[in-house]
Amino acid sequence: MDDKVVIAKRVALELRSGNLVNLGIGLPTTVARYLPAGVVVHFQSENGIIGMQPVPEAGLANEFLTDAGGGPIGAVAGAAAFDSCMSFGLIRGKHLDVTVLGGLQVDELGQLANWMVPGKMVPGMGGAMDLVSGARRVIVAMTHTAKGAPKVLKRCNLPLTSVRRVDLLVTEMAVIEPTGAGLVLKEVAPGVTVEQVVAATEAALIVPDQVPVMAITE
Repeated sequence: MDDKVVIAKRVALELRSGNLVNLGIGLPTTVARYLPAGVVVHFQSENGIIGMQPVPEAGLANEFLTDAGGGPIGAVAGAAAFDSCMSFGLIRGKHLDVTVLGGLQVDELGQLANWMVPGKMVPGMGGAMDLVSGARRVIVAMTHTAKGAPKVLKRCNLPLTSVRRVDLLVTEMAVIEPTGAGLVLKEVAPGVTVEQVVAATEAALIVPDQVPVMAITE
């Protein structure tokens, strides 16, 4: 199974019926494809919609109906569209139950860097700062390493998105929970050992005596 599919499927298991959920650009947008049967979630995008769903079938993409990254989406019956003031009012007003964001780095303090690489042109922070600060629960969905280099670090060396500690980190190797005591290894992916996770992680991990295997569907 593709690494990013593993991540998206595992994140989907964290969502509950009735949740208002924001999906960040890139990998997080794919989480909507893998909701467990019977789970009904209201997906929000900061560009002004509640009620996103994947494009139902090929050929139905609409250039005016997109996620925050410009990718085509569908809309459920009863979906709502609104302006940026309303959208960011929902985010900053702490009405979002969950946001799922991609990440460049997460560190031992549970802090996230996900909006800029120094020296590279970026359009701006966008809604990342608002989402990390405003959502009730922040889940980071990212690959564990980049070109073999760890992305889970002792301290982020890229600009932070927020000083808030995120609530959960899901990678293709592990599920890690940032806490006041440090990063707790909660699960390992199928076929991955605790030792492999530790070796691929620069940050110190708190490893319980028993670490279960991720529950993800094929």
